[in-house]
Amino acid sequence: MSNTNTENMTFKHVSYLWDEAKAQELAGDEVALFIYRSNLLGADLRLTNYGGGNTSVKITDKDPLTGADTEVMWIKGSGGDIGTLTKAGCAALYLERLRNLENVYRGIEFEDEMVELFNHCIFDLASKAPSIDTPLHGFLPFKHIDHLHPDAAIAIAAAKDGKKITEELFDGEIGWVGWQRPGFDLGLQLRACLEEAEKNGKKLRGIMLGSHGLFTWGDTAYESYVNTLEVIEKCAEYLENNYGKSRPVFGGQKIDSLAQEARKVQAAKVAPILRGFCSSERQMIGHFTDDNRVLEFVNSNDLDKLAPLGTSCPDHFLRTKISPLVLTLSPNEDLTDVAAIKEKLAPAFEAYRKMYSDYYQACKRDNSPAMRDPNPVVILYPGVGMFTFAKDKTMARLASEYYINAVNVMKGAEAVSEYTSLPHQEAFDIEYWLLEEAKLQRMPKPKALSGRIALVTGSGGGIGKAIAKKFAEEGACVIINDINEERVQATFEEFTKKFGKDAVSKTLLNVTDTDSTVNAIDDASLAFGGVDIIVNNAGISISKSIAEHSLEEWDRLYDILVKGQFIVSKAGIEVMRKQGFGGDIVNIVSKNAVVAGPNNPGYGSAKAAQAHLTRLMAAELGADKIRVNTVNPDAVISDSNIWSGGWAEGRAKAYGVTVAELPAYYAKRTLLNEIILPDDIANACYAFVGGLLSKSTGNALNVDGGVSMGFYR
Repeated sequence: MSNTNTENMTFKHVSYLWDEAKAQELAGDEVALFIYRSNLLGADLRLTNYGGGNTSVKITDKDPLTGADTEVMWIKGSGGDIGTLTKAGCAALYLERLRNLENVYRGIEFEDEMVELFNHCIFDLASKAPSIDTPLHGFLPFKHIDHLHPDAAIAIAAAKDGKKITEELFDGEIGWVGWQRPGFDLGLQLRACLEEAEKNGKKLRGIMLGSHGLFTWGDTAYESYVNTLEVIEKCAEYLENNYGKSRPVFGGQKIDSLAQEARKVQAAKVAPILRGFCSSERQMIGHFTDDNRVLEFVNSNDLDKLAPLGTSCPDHFLRTKISPLVLTLSPNEDLTDVAAIKEKLAPAFEAYRKMYSDYYQACKRDNSPAMRDPNPVVILYPGVGMFTFAKDKTMARLASEYYINAVNVMKGAEAVSEYTSLPHQEAFDIEYWLLEEAKLQRMPKPKALSGRIALVTGSGGGIGKAIAKKFAEEGACVIINDINEERVQATFEEFTKKFGKDAVSKTLLNVTDTDSTVNAIDDASLAFGGVDIIVNNAGISISKSIAEHSLEEWDRLYDILVKGQFIVSKAGIEVMRKQGFGGDIVNIVSKNAVVAGPNNPGYGSAKAAQAHLTRLMAAELGADKIRVNTVNPDAVISDSNIWSGGWAEGRAKAYGVTVAELPAYYAKRTLLNEIILPDDIANACYAFVGGLLSKSTGNALNVDGGVSMGFYR
């Protein structure tokens, strides 16, 4: 075991995060220390990918039935992440019962039936479901065990002569178990590896799993933590010393990247097209990165050799598919002619889908689940970067992280030997593992707006914020925007806290400015892959008689309400057409579009123009499956910006009441005697885009409590 002097501990390739003061607070609670250790390991993505790996501790506890001391193993539960692990995310099992399952184990072809038997070993009734890795920890005798997926270790594990490298690098202190799918038999192999080493007088400090990952351990949480860091540090140092030694990294650079800003522009333009191709089965959400590690790979001479091989680690493969799609577009390809670009890309996507179907047909077994979406998850664009597409932003982002892990592995393996990936049959047996299929079937039903991307103008506050919030609650990714940067930031932080970082992005947007609008739409494409829902909500209001109205005020109303609706809709339509699967435009108009009220010529006529532009767009865009509808609010006072700038005073004057009396006045004049709130408008917008009205376009929905003068005739 490690004898490192902790006072002088420094690491170059991993992060040493242990806080002894924090550990002392947990002293005496081995489970708490195990969770603390796990969180530290999971905080460094160089040690393991999100959701990957597993950690455990074995303790002595009182059997609740007999009161006798019994050995219990606490381990990360199925589907958890060690970086965010809590006690509630763990499984606790009677260790003796778990090990006794060997007596009923019928062999590797019956692996899956063992998982259900884990439930007969549960000690803590609040346990999460035990993971498939449980026997791997159970059959090793060590108190604290770390099973991680460090890029540096997997690079050696996935090298053609990884076993020999491991033996020489660690002088026999790290064992080797060749590739095998995780399960009961692999746990027995780990035990056998340890016993064989001890028989030969070797004291192992860990075991390398071929193409898979690393096991390390210790007598205490701290010893295990340090041992893990030291082993990974040594692997990373070995790789670093070999980069470029025998040949250039990835065979050297083949092409140059575009400049950073040009990469972003190119990525934003092509993302909706790629999203359209990847959404042939269901709408996907995208993620883009031009991380330097990605660029080094996609710009290299070895790209064509290594990309088709796919990944080696099961965790990487499950999220990135059998292999990526490499685009044949030049980095500075002219993307202006969308039809021509689609025609150029279509054969590549068809070929990928055929390749995936052939892979499925060649590897499927009698009880394999039906073939899943054959579209690529990872798309590599030399000179620009990497796109990933998945059912939601979190999965798309994680797929990107996993593929970067895979790039690191390929880089390391090629530096010291030759990279090897999983054979197709092994990869298939993981991807279509019945246990993985069961996990997928247990996942909650997607929300109505899952897989959809919404830009609501003026969503920094008021009605726009309420609409964006409703959409996010129903599963959409939303782009918070406003002309006011402080409002954008405040709402962005609020939404991020409530919905998570993957559900929301932000951008400044002046709807009267074409460049600002194009930039905002590009930001949406970079953040999520495109846009599906545009809500033209940004607005102002001015209440004056025609004699009092200035030309500047008139122009300002028409610029924001009418020209703004035109500019944003036009930019949104361009992206929706690139995607090719339709979308929704909802225009927030007003009761005043049809009601001739006092002191309202500018605002009312601009709203009427917005309403008719809605009908005109609906008539024009039906062939594109883009629905265009209107929501007509009235008197939304709560948290609405239109009541600033003298509007409230103007309306109060027009109706002969005070500003304080306005809410009651407006409610009293409605048929339902109701005050209208921003949430009411949000619900109306959701009614149009939530799926139940997918065959409705050119319609108007009044949300005014019932104002008979506003009825459509």
